[in-house]
Amino acid sequence: MKHQIARRRTFAIISHPDAGKTTLTEKLLLYGGVIQLAGAVKAKRGRASAVSDWMEMERERGISITTSVLQFPYRGLQMNLLDTPGHADFSEDTYRTLHAVDGAVMLLDSAKGVEAQTRKLFRVCRQRAIPIFTFVNKLDRPGRDAFDLIGEVENVLGIGVYPVTWPIFRSGVFRGVYHRLRQRVYLFEANRANSSSTSGAERPPVEVTGIDDPALREELDDVGYDRLRHDAELLEMAGDGFDRERFEAGQLSPMFFGSAVNNFGLEAFLETFSELMPPPRARASDAGPIEPSREEFSGFVFKIQANMDKAHRDRVAFVRICSGKMIRGMKVTHVRTGKEVRLASPTQFLARERSVVDESYAGDVVGIHDPGNFEIGDTLTGGSRFAFEGIPSFAPEHFRRLALVDPMRRKQFATGIEQLAQEGTVQLYRPPVGRAGDLVLGALGQLQFEVVKYRLEAEYGVDVRVEAVPWVLARWPSRVDGAPVDLEALQDAVEGMVVLDVRERPVVLFDRAWALQTAERVHPEYVFAETATGVVVRAA
Repeated sequence: MKHQIARRRTFAIISHPDAGKTTLTEKLLLYGGVIQLAGAVKAKRGRASAVSDWMEMERERGISITTSVLQFPYRGLQMNLLDTPGHADFSEDTYRTLHAVDGAVMLLDSAKGVEAQTRKLFRVCRQRAIPIFTFVNKLDRPGRDAFDLIGEVENVLGIGVYPVTWPIFRSGVFRGVYHRLRQRVYLFEANRANSSSTSGAERPPVEVTGIDDPALREELDDVGYDRLRHDAELLEMAGDGFDRERFEAGQLSPMFFGSAVNNFGLEAFLETFSELMPPPRARASDAGPIEPSREEFSGFVFKIQANMDKAHRDRVAFVRICSGKMIRGMKVTHVRTGKEVRLASPTQFLARERSVVDESYAGDVVGIHDPGNFEIGDTLTGGSRFAFEGIPSFAPEHFRRLALVDPMRRKQFATGIEQLAQEGTVQLYRPPVGRAGDLVLGALGQLQFEVVKYRLEAEYGVDVRVEAVPWVLARWPSRVDGAPVDLEALQDAVEGMVVLDVRERPVVLFDRAWALQTAERVHPEYVFAETATGVVVRAA
């Protein structure tokens, strides 16, 4: 079991939209031997479309909206890649996914550097102190100076950077990378350096040589070779050596350069990634850290996805295994309810394709059939009653009301919206029992409302109108003295609307920041939190 756990590498790729994340994901599958031909996100006629995008809306628009789970072997390791949405209007899905990984690859566009979305996602990685690799992509196009990019990552994100590979150019054309730790040069064929080339669907031939090889000067010309020597000396003089401890604590990021579209620099990155990326780590719980090598099985639910297979109307809970071994058919304890659950057919994924697995180990991500029992953040164990740290709900930034076009479809509408809210596609707020009022939806990005409208129509046959509401802020209230929250007293106290979320926790919706500031000033007995974990106590 210890050997199997030591083989696991569970990571995510984070980036701003259009930095090339889905392309990079496809290429990693190509190098892992899972697919023979890598696809493009917006496939031209006759080219393969991306394996990792499974929702039809994603393929139509050429963006990733949901998190797909991809498992593939590479050099004796079992890679578990959680491909997160890169769209600007991404959902909480991405935040939750970062709770399930042991490391992340931060993808930067060589022309744009650190962008807004990257900063948000980086902040979540930083909070969890997970190791972060940086891959600078799109070197096949004109971009910024590599030293500039290092400075920007260090200044904007506040993390140290150690360039492991360094880009090599001939007359402005990206021709290869110099691997500083190995002191080797990886050269690519000149005829494949064209950015519009479709040859990136296959692995390119790579010539490996040393920096002192006379043939290298010929290949790069005098200007390119002299620049490489000058840059290499400058890097050695300017920076410290690579510090593995600082890297594993999330304080130092190894940086790589390449072009995912034509596979330049990927092999050098993947080889070093598999050497440096740590295996599963201990996880915090209310009973102290849980080591992956602990004999007893344990894991937590970080994602729920309904209707992955339309024919079966199924609902899958994605579980990150944190310790021990999961065996098909085993019985586990669902800690929140105290019930015993049988894992009849745990599955592993390659996007939409799934296969039943007989055994999985700490570090793996498996899908289990969910008849509606699971919530995001639930802990499963072999019998012990501890719980892993909760996955926070984040306050939405956009709010809408959904109006049903055909009142006869009310039942399907209720089922659909409840399932999508439990998945975390959107947050659903309803009036407390006995009070009239509309359902209000909250989301971190506008696109989520489109996704909900699209999925209600495609999966539940329900047509809805999306309408505006005045709310701009949501906060989870709790009492400073720890007493239960009285909903009636709270409604009288604040200038806002008191509602309940999908977990029955009280939420206050405000129509302007001033109303929230007033509530905080006038009622110091309440805390109005921007995130919620677990259950916020309220009076019955």
